[in-house]
Parts: sequence; C-alpha cells; structure tokens
Amino acid sequence: MSRIGRMPIDIPAGVKVTLDGQFIAVKGPKGELTRTLHQDMKVNIQDNVITVERPSEEKQHRALHGLTRALIHNMVVGVTDGFKKELEIQGVGYRAQMKGKKLALTLGFSHPLELDAPEGISVECPSATSIIISGANKEHVGEFAAKIRGYRLPEPYKGKGIRYVGEHVRRKAGKAGLKK
Repeated sequence: MSRIGRMPIDIPAGVKVTLDGQFIAVKGPKGELTRTLHQDMKVNIQDNVITVERPSEEKQHRALHGLTRALIHNMVVGVTDGFKKELEIQGVGYRAQMKGKKLALTLGFSHPLELDAPEGISVECPSATSIIISGANKEHVGEFAAKIRGYRLPEPYKGKGIRYVGEHVRRKAGKAGLKK
C-alpha cells in the first residue's frame, strides 16, 4: 500500500471541501482551488477527514494513489497557509524592483524585463536582490518562480544569476593559465 496515498488528510477549521463526482473544490481563507481528479480514484470525506482509495494494485493505480492524495493535500495547505518561493539575485548590476503590479528585472539584457504576475500570485521585492513569490496554488507559485529563474540561470564560474534561497551552485575553476 502506498505510504503517501493511505495517509488521511485532516480538514482544518475554516476550510470547506466539496466533492462532486471527480471534481473537488477547496475553499479557505487564502482563496479557492478546484481540480478534476482521475476517474479511477475514490475520494471519501467523513468527519473532516479526506481519504483516497485505489481500485486495484495495477501500476498506474498505485502511482495515481499517492499523486491524488498529494494534490488534494496541497490544495488544503494552499488555502490555509499558502506557498512561498524565495529567489535571490547575484551579479553586478542585476536587480529586481516592483513597478506597480509588474516585476521589473534588470539582468544585463539591453532592456529591463517587465513581468506580470499570474492571477492568484503575489510578488514582492523586499530588497533589490531578493524576490518573494507567494500564492495558494503550489504549481503556479513554482512555475512562476522557475520562469523568473530561467531568465538568468546561475552560472558555475562566477555564480551570477537568479537562484532559489539556499540553492547550492557547484563552482568550477576558471582558466588555469599556461605554464612554461
């Protein structure tokens, strides 16, 4: 039995979960998330506890069991606490700032990049070298953070670029020079 899939999900106070066939909606203080689940998975809600069951021991059903439980759990956590990704910018002249609702990035290109945050995502820049992305949907937060990071991936020689806070970038030695 899947270790992840068999774990029950507790519904905290202030969160409302509605299940209509394979369509699940979770509403809480941070927003509302909806998702259509796979038709083979059986989701039960009893006494403020959600459980996921699989119909057989087939490989696909075993894989979907843990996935379905994780998706529902992320929805419940997202509407109660939310998710957050922190990015840091390293490099001379690289910086970020908010211009109204847009994130303006100066990353050594001929022009600054101006990005609109997707709906349900909030972006803030406490300093010129840090960006905090937060929201209720874990997938959207991670995807937007990866999109920003993708403009200047951290390079291994000088370490310049955009990286997640706490991310370790393996450094390489530069040119060794000629020996005579």
